[in-house]
Amino acid sequence: MTVPEATMTGERADLLETLAKHRGLLRVTVRDLTDEQARLRPTVSELSLGGLIKHVAGVEERWMRFALGGAEAMRSQPVDWTGQFRMLDGETLSGLLDRYEQVAAETDKLVATLDLDLSHPLPEAPWFEPGARWSVRRVLLHIVAETAQHAGHADILRESIDGAKTMG
Repeated sequence: MTVPEATMTGERADLLETLAKHRGLLRVTVRDLTDEQARLRPTVSELSLGGLIKHVAGVEERWMRFALGGAEAMRSQPVDWTGQFRMLDGETLSGLLDRYEQVAAETDKLVATLDLDLSHPLPEAPWFEPGARWSVRRVLLHIVAETAQHAGHADILRESIDGAKTMG
């Protein structure tokens, strides 16, 4: 089913509006940071602000591959499980934000066209119930939750770096 983006209403519009809100909160959290600040790990965790941007973009991209083609499509590209949370040498915050914008634009286009009821078996993993399936709708809800959760992490990291707060 194809829904013209300009006339998108209802559930699809609500999903995209909610996702855009949390993406925006995440982006605001890194506003005016230098690359050096974005690389900092100001807490005991491995998380950096640049790493969070990179991770959220990668997660969104992988889950949308799942939405299109299931677990096999999700695993079609290798994942650097350690480096995905770090801003590596040669990476810039601007470059990571540009990539995140590209991933977001692709997701938004797909939301307009995908059947939200289409489902695929989840990949085998200890955290998924064996035989469970997720619909495209459930994938989008997961992306919203993941983005919101990491926007909160980012807010804590940013406040630890320079006292700035996303909201307040």
